[in-house]
Amino acid sequence: MSKGNLTGAEVAQHNSRESCWVVVHGKAYDVTEFLPEHPGGQKIILKYAGKDATEEFDPIHPPDTLDKYLDSSKHLGEVDMATVKQEEKAVDPEEIERQERVKRMPPLEACYNLLDFETVARSVMKKKAWAYYSSGADDEITMRENHSAFHKIWFRPRILIDVENVDFSTTMLGSNVSIPIYITATALGKLGDPEGEVVLTRAARDHNVVQMIPTLASCSFDEIVDARRGDQVQWLQLYVNKDRNITKGIVEHAEARGCKGLFITVDAPQLGRREKDMRSKFSDVGSNVQATGGEKIDRSQGAARAISSFIDPSLSWKDIPWFQSITNMPIILKGVQRVEDVLRAIEMGVQGVVLSNHGGRQLDFSRSAIEILAEVMPVLRERGWESKIEIFVDGGVRRATDILKALCLGAKGVGIGRPFLYAMSAYGQPGVNRALQLLKDEMEMNMRLIGASTIKDLNTSMLDVRGLVGGHSAPVPSDTLSLRVYDPLQAPRFNEKSKL
Repeated sequence: MSKGNLTGAEVAQHNSRESCWVVVHGKAYDVTEFLPEHPGGQKIILKYAGKDATEEFDPIHPPDTLDKYLDSSKHLGEVDMATVKQEEKAVDPEEIERQERVKRMPPLEACYNLLDFETVARSVMKKKAWAYYSSGADDEITMRENHSAFHKIWFRPRILIDVENVDFSTTMLGSNVSIPIYITATALGKLGDPEGEVVLTRAARDHNVVQMIPTLASCSFDEIVDARRGDQVQWLQLYVNKDRNITKGIVEHAEARGCKGLFITVDAPQLGRREKDMRSKFSDVGSNVQATGGEKIDRSQGAARAISSFIDPSLSWKDIPWFQSITNMPIILKGVQRVEDVLRAIEMGVQGVVLSNHGGRQLDFSRSAIEILAEVMPVLRERGWESKIEIFVDGGVRRATDILKALCLGAKGVGIGRPFLYAMSAYGQPGVNRALQLLKDEMEMNMRLIGASTIKDLNTSMLDVRGLVGGHSAPVPSDTLSLRVYDPLQAPRFNEKSKL
């Protein structure tokens, strides 16, 4: 058919399973044949059949999705948007209340720590977006333990040390960084900000920290890399696809575009049950940048399950040599949770591991990364292997004191995810910049107070870890900030309209 300007009326005629057109960013697409392949299910596409789907499409799809996965013959051309009927939206009382809260937001300068951003984000984010970002697995025990485990460690500061000049710059995987943290991979950035992950890219550049690019980003991989400036360092987080040719293409493209590290996620053969996400009825997702079609997805399981159907549960140690054969990037296993697997990773010749339980979003009652680190490093030192591999940790980090504890134990760097999403969701890039600066300010102050002028000065003698290695019975100080911001799990709600 002609690819001239289409009218809204012409598009509106194609509003069924038999012929389904949608409009995205002023262009019409025939998605009829794609319906059964859509990772988020047919239902959400059919809801917008014959209509403008841009507003729904944007937060959860990379912008190159249609170009990548829809044959050019299905690109029908420009639409005269003046002729497209605008849907009348039902008034949502919750949304009106949220907008009022947005108007009353505290000024950015009122945020003095990372948990402050979480408090504001909880009030101003859309309910479904908050549910996706904040949810953890099952009873969310691990998610909360990730944070509280740091509170079992106490400092043994040195005194009368010259700390006039404090330098907390270091290297991670051979790259110079201003502070030993990185913005770890988190999915669906546009749920928090219309610009998505590129906001984090720009903030990472401003503060000379590394950004890990997520597989399930809302922005395209190239869009995120294009936002990089100069010699800015980025790493790639990879969920391994069942189709190894797709995986190989992603890895080779990332290396060609200058990524400096390949972080293979190894703790997610299946995504965990995140009940806040499930209960939010977020079934209308489809940002899966790797989906090949045909997978059966239980879309009652929330956003996380719907976007992850391509992940290969057969991934095993035998695949590591194959990865080593297709890339020269350093290979890091992300999601290691026991000493034995760290030792095997070293024997396999990978360059690093991330001790992580996926932010408490996978197996509930997984131990915190900081506890695993305290167990791993003595074994490596006993074998003389501590310099054979770089150890990173993530999960629950909210203060520079948390970072210092990890570094004293032997970590090379610390990944932080959710706090930057919350800062971005509440205040955009200025929020992320302030969050990073707050961490740097805390880092300088606390290094002075612990008696260390450089990262090399940090060591285990500065810590009392008896509360951590003594087991889970050790008392943990209450933390009023995190308790206030935690959003408790909810039970099923009765239908109020059915009251007798």
